Order: sequence, then C-alpha cells, then structure tokens
Amino acid sequence: MTTFGLVAAGSGHGAVMSALHGVCFDQAGETPWDAQALTALLAMPGARAFIARATETPIGFVLARRAADEGEIITIGTLPAFRRRGVAAALLDRAIDSLVADGAARIYLEVAADNAAAVGFYRARGFTRCGARPAYYRRAGGAIDAQIMVLEIAAGKVKPSVPSDP
Repeated sequence: MTTFGLVAAGSGHGAVMSALHGVCFDQAGETPWDAQALTALLAMPGARAFIARATETPIGFVLARRAADEGEIITIGTLPAFRRRGVAAALLDRAIDSLVADGAARIYLEVAADNAAAVGFYRARGFTRCGARPAYYRRAGGAIDAQIMVLEIAAGKVKPSVPSDP
C-alpha cells in the first residue's frame, strides 16, 4: 500500500503538472501538455487542481474546473509505478467533492474510447457515457475517439444514473 497525501495546486504548479502529464500519458502516445498551457488552465476562473505526493515526490494530479452548475475533469493522471493503489480514486474524489461544494450539479470528462481501464474506473465511480467526440485524441498511430462521460449530482450527493450504453 502506498502512503500518499493530496495538496492543492495553483498556477505556480504548471511545471510540476506538465512533468507528471508527460510521464502519465507517454505510453498512450499523446502529446503532453507543456507548463505554459497548464499554468494558463490553472489560472482560469473556477479551476482547481490537486497533486498527490508520496513523501515529497509528486505521483499524480487532477485538474478540474467549474462553470455555472457544471464541472469538468480536464485531466487526471498517476505515474505508472503508482497505479492501482488508490491514488487516482483519491484525486478524483477530491476534485468531485470540490466541484460539488462549489455548486456543480453534473461533472463531465472525456476519456479515450480505447482506454478500457479508465472507462471502467470512471463507470465504477458513477460516470455514464453521454456522447462521443470522433477522432479527438491525436496519437502517433492515428486519432482515437473520446467518450464523453457524466456524473449527475443530486442535492450535494452523487445521484445514480441509468447508463446510456450497454
């Protein structure tokens, strides 16, 4: 079991989050986000981010935002050596709690359609498929569709929803 803690991140954490993003998404063949792009996202109104740390070493991150009554998980990642140890679940839960506390009635995210592990992870946390973006993720081997998923919130608590796909 990995012992880790979560800390709030701000616009000064763009470089750390960029380094994490580069390692977390390297295997998928996706282009990592640079520090400037992440710093700009962190500075947006409604943005919030958290970094998971084992001792002082960053091992994962989540970036989310809220606009009106909707939340969005923009990106989330855990270093490969720390996957399947509860890090992503803790990060996602913290982001969801923060968005709900701020008034989000539903939370969206996008996930590569071919990433069965991530799709299963989000479904287990209550997200359901609500749409798709064709050829959304650009990879060295070609483009991959994104599944759009939503988590419906009722009265400050997660509301079970009926899956829109089998």
